[in-house]
Amino acid sequence: MTRDRLLALAQLLRLPNVFTAFADIAMATAAGAALLPSAPASFWAAATLLAMASGCLYLAGMVWNDYFDRAEDAKARPFRPIPSGRVTVRTTVLLGVGLFSVGLTFAALAGLPGRAEWSYEPLRLAIAILLAVLLYNGGLKQTGIGPVAMASCRFLNVLFGLSIVPEAVFDTGLRIHLAGIVGIYIVGVTWFARTEEGRSNRRQLIAAASVIALSLVFALVLKAKLPPGSGTVLFPYLLVAFGFLVGRPVARAIASPGPKEVQAAVKRCVLGLVAFDAVLATAFVGLPGLLILLLLPPALVIGKWVYST
Repeated sequence: MTRDRLLALAQLLRLPNVFTAFADIAMATAAGAALLPSAPASFWAAATLLAMASGCLYLAGMVWNDYFDRAEDAKARPFRPIPSGRVTVRTTVLLGVGLFSVGLTFAALAGLPGRAEWSYEPLRLAIAILLAVLLYNGGLKQTGIGPVAMASCRFLNVLFGLSIVPEAVFDTGLRIHLAGIVGIYIVGVTWFARTEEGRSNRRQLIAAASVIALSLVFALVLKAKLPPGSGTVLFPYLLVAFGFLVGRPVARAIASPGPKEVQAAVKRCVLGLVAFDAVLATAFVGLPGLLILLLLPPALVIGKWVYST
């Protein structure tokens, strides 16, 4: 396989972004493990399978995104893999179906380790993610609820990461809150990115940035719900640091809402989800949660050659 072919496939998959899917699962399973009396080896085996499943489902979503956008891309973005002819429609479909199939298989297997009976919860949530991805790419993306539809995929992905944690340990309300933080953040980021290829409306960018900020407020509220002594006392300060990390390019884009500035802010926010997940993990497990940041370097290195947005 030639280098150009490999680059085309990496662009089709938006390869740098898959590390954000891994980060969601790492954060969720770390949070669950923190509340478990003990996390056996089988728990981590299941968590690894969840991460692999999530990665496959995410990559499939990127493939189907370009499949459904191929007519529009032929006019507005002819450099992309399908309209440029570097990846055929047939290959795109086979890759999308294959990744979904492998993802569902890993999800099914994640319900087995360490259990007397097979748990179907990971598979059920994986199917929900698959349907949410197809609904978003197949039509909802172009509607007013597009950002919410996109956020539902991330919301479900966090719940997917928690699917191997007993509900007696991690109650439904806390699950919804944690997944909702990530979901709200993605609503803001997706809204911010809606017109990134042209000159954006400053008021819409401000509104989208406010939604991103709201997710940080919900993260602070989450910490108050956890048992006393959970995580690290540095959590609020880490949250503020994250706010500056994504807030600076967002502010620059609002001040000058051209495509270059907006795309730079969106890229920072998308890959910044790894940092956000790491900070959220510290609310449960303390500073070791920052180990999730190790997912950033490979994403940034690959991102030098492969676009993220």
